[in-house]
Amino acid sequence: MSDLDDSTHKKLLNVSSATLTTVMFKRGLKNIYLQGVSRLRPGPNMVGPAFTLRYIPAREDLDHLESFADRNNAQRKGVEECPAGAVFMIDSRMDASAASAGCILATRLQARGCRGLVTDGGFRDTPDIAELDMPAYHSRPSAPTNLTKHHAVAVNDPIACGGVSVFPGDIIVGDNEGVVCIPRHMAHEVACEAAEMTVFEDFVLEMVRQGASTFGLYPPTDPSTKDRFNAWRLENGK
Repeated sequence: MSDLDDSTHKKLLNVSSATLTTVMFKRGLKNIYLQGVSRLRPGPNMVGPAFTLRYIPAREDLDHLESFADRNNAQRKGVEECPAGAVFMIDSRMDASAASAGCILATRLQARGCRGLVTDGGFRDTPDIAELDMPAYHSRPSAPTNLTKHHAVAVNDPIACGGVSVFPGDIIVGDNEGVVCIPRHMAHEVACEAAEMTVFEDFVLEMVRQGASTFGLYPPTDPSTKDRFNAWRLENGK
C-alpha cells in the first residue's frame, strides 16, 4: 500500500473535515463523511490510506474465546498485516453493543506504525486507547468482547463504515470533528483545493471578527473581496 506524496499529506494534515466535505460536494460526492463516529481525544489530523476489516453478526458455534488462537482469525490477521502509515478501518455494521477492538490491539497497531483506528461500532478499554499517541474514532464505549456480536470475515476488502463506502487505499482524513473518506485518485486535487479554501476561510474569519458582513465576502461575490484577500495573503505570508 503506497503512501501519499509528502505535499498531499501535508496539505491534508492542515485542513478540516468541514472544508473537505465542501470540496467533495463540488465534485458531486455527498456521502463521504462518516456518521456517528467521534474522536476519543482531540489532537492533530489523522491522514492515511484505508486498511479494512469487516465484521458480520457473530455465530455461537464459531465465535468463542478459543477462536483467537487461530492465526487465520481475520481480526488478529488484519492487525498483524496492517502496514505502517495506514488507517485501520473497521466495519462493525454501526453496532456498538460489543467492542470492535480494545487497547491491546490498538497498542499493537500503534507499534506497527498505524496512523489511526476507526470503527462505526465501539471500543473497549477506551480510557487507555485515548492515552495512545494514535488517533482513534468510534461511536461509544462498549466493554463486551467482540465475539458476543461480531464475526470478523474479511481483511482489506471494500467495507461500509459510518454509512460510507470505503475501499482499500482510499485516503482517510480525521480531525477533531469527524472522519472523511476521499477516493484515492482524487486525493491530490482535493487536498490542493482544500488548502486554498482554508487560507481564504482564514481571511474571511478575520474580517468577520473585525465586524465585516458576510454579504459579498462569503461567498466572494463582491469584486473587491478578491483584491482584499490577495493583499491580506501577501501581508500575512499565506
